[in-house]
Amino acid sequence: MKLDIQQIRKDFPILSRKVFGNPLIYFDNAATTQKPDCVVDLLSELYRTQNANIHRGVHHLSQVATEAHETARKTVADFINASSSDEIIFTRGTTESINLVASSLCRLCRTGDEIIVSQMEHHSNIVPWQMAAEQYGLTLRVIPIDEAGNLRYDVFEEMISERTAIVAVCHISNVLGTVNDIKRIAAVAHRYGAAVLVDGAQAVAHLRVDVRESDADFYAFSGHKIYAPTGIGVLYGKRAMLDRIPPYQGGGEMIEKVTFEKTTYNVLPYKFEAGTPDFISSSALAEALRYLRSLDFDEVMAYEDSLLQYATERLQQIPNLRIYGTAEHKSGVAAFNVDGVHPYDLGMLLDKTGIAIRTGHHCAQPLVESFGVSGMARVSFAFYNTYEEIDIFMQQLRRCLKILRG
Repeated sequence: MKLDIQQIRKDFPILSRKVFGNPLIYFDNAATTQKPDCVVDLLSELYRTQNANIHRGVHHLSQVATEAHETARKTVADFINASSSDEIIFTRGTTESINLVASSLCRLCRTGDEIIVSQMEHHSNIVPWQMAAEQYGLTLRVIPIDEAGNLRYDVFEEMISERTAIVAVCHISNVLGTVNDIKRIAAVAHRYGAAVLVDGAQAVAHLRVDVRESDADFYAFSGHKIYAPTGIGVLYGKRAMLDRIPPYQGGGEMIEKVTFEKTTYNVLPYKFEAGTPDFISSSALAEALRYLRSLDFDEVMAYEDSLLQYATERLQQIPNLRIYGTAEHKSGVAAFNVDGVHPYDLGMLLDKTGIAIRTGHHCAQPLVESFGVSGMARVSFAFYNTYEEIDIFMQQLRRCLKILRG
């Protein structure tokens, strides 16, 4: 099977619109991906024909909606190769998934225990651990990176110890595009009895994710990064870990029995799903995963890698342009600056030509500032992007730089 990119693009209606009179070129996929017709249509259909609260009703609509929600859970489990759908917790996104683990797992830590994160983390994999560390008397330590944006595994192996309770790292950096060896990280962490959480927000749409093969204890991702709706996310957790940690939130659904004296908690996965879940978006997430499965995912990965390579080669031809993150194993992202040009100004000008890129610190201020800058421009790709779009982007980039340089 060979990817038919033009046919694929027809599945994403937003790609046919114009911005300021120009065809949209959407290079902000690391922030959020566009949605295919099948996902948008299913959302509409379910709200029109199948909207009823799940798990609690004996009537037909509730039963049908419940079955769809639990089928979606099984689809997610299969997509990431979890052992059981009971290991799949639906959340609002990666951020809530990480907060859940930070809040619940850190309650079991001892004062003086250590949490290790990396220098390349998104704020959502830094701030929850800082909050938990402050509350429970823990210490946060940081794995550095080298000049190319590779994780310093040698330093990590020196800094980890019996005091380490948790290691939390991203699978792919949202700024540098670096692909981390999470299997290696998990193997080292587990030798010291530490739990491992992986922020998979940037990886799940671009790599084959196998949670059993990687041996991570927790893996978090967001639906909107993988062509599904906003407001739905996933936390995978090994059953033993989920059984061990206390609930994150209290309320309906996560209970077995409630009295004013004591509450006992529901079985997995419902123990961590207080309140009414987004049972419509869970089905739409499953539909997005089925859409991806309809394609040859090896070809998807190869094509996206070729887009990144092509864009990188073209960017390197621009005088005084610096690309941040030159690791050998990268995926989907090119962050850069041009001497004497503010990334915000560049992003604003490119927007007037219909080209959407991201500028700023990308919710990774410690990483960005470690390069001596306050912001970067970033282009990020999906399989519906084309070489022709990159050519237009490069043409407009040169034009904008000429304007900004006077």
